[in-house]
Amino acid sequence: MEVENHKSRYQKLRNWFNSKQKEDKSSFSSNEIEDGEEDENDNCRGDLSLRSLELDPCISTNKLRIFVGTWNVAGRSPVGSLAVDLDEWLNLKNAADIYVLGFQEIVPLKTLNVIGAEDPAVATSWNQLIGRTLNSKFGCPWMTPMLNSSITLCDENSYDYVENQKIEGSNNNNNNNKKYTLVASKKMVGILISVWMREEVLRKYCISNVRVCSVACGVMGYLGNKGSVAVSMSIEGTSFCFVAAHLASGEKKGDEGRRNHQVAEIFRRTSFPRTTKHDHYPLTILGHDRIFWFGDLNYRLYLEDNFARYLIRKQDWKALQEFDQLQKELEKGGAFEGWKEGNIEFAPTYKYSSFTTNRYCGGLPSRSGEKQRTPAWCDRILWYGKGVEQLHYLRSESKFSDHRPVSALFSTQIEIKSSSKGLVELQDIPPTMLHPHNGMNKGEEDAKSPLLSLLMKDVQGC
Repeated sequence: MEVENHKSRYQKLRNWFNSKQKEDKSSFSSNEIEDGEEDENDNCRGDLSLRSLELDPCISTNKLRIFVGTWNVAGRSPVGSLAVDLDEWLNLKNAADIYVLGFQEIVPLKTLNVIGAEDPAVATSWNQLIGRTLNSKFGCPWMTPMLNSSITLCDENSYDYVENQKIEGSNNNNNNNKKYTLVASKKMVGILISVWMREEVLRKYCISNVRVCSVACGVMGYLGNKGSVAVSMSIEGTSFCFVAAHLASGEKKGDEGRRNHQVAEIFRRTSFPRTTKHDHYPLTILGHDRIFWFGDLNYRLYLEDNFARYLIRKQDWKALQEFDQLQKELEKGGAFEGWKEGNIEFAPTYKYSSFTTNRYCGGLPSRSGEKQRTPAWCDRILWYGKGVEQLHYLRSESKFSDHRPVSALFSTQIEIKSSSKGLVELQDIPPTMLHPHNGMNKGEEDAKSPLLSLLMKDVQGC
């Protein structure tokens, strides 16, 4: 049916050419247009070029649902009982096509962990737990980590997953379209990014150019206690960049400037090597079509502690946002100029007094030995690029950490390019082919237009 519609459109195009030929026979001779003179048909050629792109049946768009989550886990290792918390955070009742998860402080930020060799064991444990949580909901086998993935261009601290043989007792209920596979993961000290895709997405679309990059900008500007890990990939004709970050802490005046500086450093130093010889420059964050930046960004409130807690008790999130540092930086262009964030309609995510209560630490009267911290929305998710719609932005209520996990669900367009040759774009056709007299002998005028022949051949093969 689609091919018939395109043939119908090309029949109209043929009629247009025939009418132009009749007009040209009565109005022009083959020598009337001299070199250097403007051809009045150039306007028609320009319009036709634009029309050819609109009619191109080999380029279309599809939508994918992308879940982006961030969680500072305060140096705690994952435990089996955490699967319940993950289930609530990942919102598996409303499953997405892609899960992109960023963690901060998966190891305590002690000196040995910061300056010592990377230990992949904790990242492996987190990825195993995520894999079990995503896949157990749909009766899929457990997943086992494997180093040196053939899918991702990663180093020894990056992982991909392969499916084990079906284990005894596993429920193979032909629900394969709901199974998730780890396609990229990268760890730097306490920061971890983990990207999972539904296998139906992997089968249906071309996933290419999967690369990772880390930027350390903590102590002395180059240690990994703060910084980012990022994943770049292409899904069909659309490029994506996911950046998980942990920025400088502190709520003193001027600390937001340190965070802004680290954001600028991550933009400047994040790069992904090109995969073709023709591209001489590496791909930067802003070189992608769709970009998601998330993590413990640590921006605080320009507000006294007691007044902040008063607004929190009233649940007046709109009034509280008037004092949010990140919102102020977005407005004045101090960081993330042109980026977007969804409306915050949940309580500040930091800092809770213990792992068992819903009480913010500090306040009056403060408990002995407890840090005084004004609650703030430290954990954030931003995006940049066209074709992105945010469906939800919320926090979860796990008491595993002194931060609450945050998530956002997005619907985003991807450009699908057919493997077929596609239509010939008319702006690439020599002018002599567009004008029925230029470059033709008298006997050729009555023959079928070479351009029309080309067009009909391409629409039949598309």
